[in-house]
Amino acid sequence: MEPVPDFANLLHQHLRRTDWGDFPDVVIHAEESPVKKHPRYAAAKAGDVSAAKDLVLETITIGAIDRISAIIGAGQPHLLAIHALETDGANAIPGVLAQVLSKLLGLPLANGIIQINRVSHTGAGGYHRLASPALFDGPVSEPEYFLVDDFIGQGGTLANLKGFVESRGARVLGATVLTGKAYSAKLRLMEETLQALRSKHGNEFEQWWIAAFGYGFEKLTESEARYLLRADNAHAISARIIASVRKGD
Repeated sequence: MEPVPDFANLLHQHLRRTDWGDFPDVVIHAEESPVKKHPRYAAAKAGDVSAAKDLVLETITIGAIDRISAIIGAGQPHLLAIHALETDGANAIPGVLAQVLSKLLGLPLANGIIQINRVSHTGAGGYHRLASPALFDGPVSEPEYFLVDDFIGQGGTLANLKGFVESRGARVLGATVLTGKAYSAKLRLMEETLQALRSKHGNEFEQWWIAAFGYGFEKLTESEARYLLRADNAHAISARIIASVRKGD
């Protein structure tokens, strides 16, 4: 097993994950193709608010909005958009999606909680996503939140934001994204997936994971756990994560 990476101390200061409980599936508005092939997508991703408005208004769906409403029920959570720096600029899509949903659903917007590191997840592989988790900071001043992002892959960013908010005493009711693979919508780790992961890779690797990231396998997302299950052995996983860290510095 590879040594615990040097970044572990930094992660332990900022990275939090909380239990899944009965956390609902992420609400996805549209399939990837119409979103990523939209003529305004690249500009929106790079920070063009006008482009993001065009993109969001042309791809959000009534069905997804109805599902969000059903999850929230009579609640009034603050919509918390992920504010992240991409390679080409500050991604405008999550904030605009939150603004549109705020008007449609009559929900307030959250302010002050931001992503404090650049992770460059767009187009990146699974090990890079695992090795460079999004970290958050800011005042958690509301009792309930509903998370908003542009895309869901392995779901780690949403899991980390959920953990940050809930570790400070608030509750996250659910999450929505503009696009992503349908199978990624299930953040909550299934018990059979957890047991399969522990059976295949063993306690030694889970202890390495805890030392590196600060949480056990039970707080992985379903997609993260399934990705780790694809590896031949635990040594290969730790080596790939260390290599990803060194490559990305």
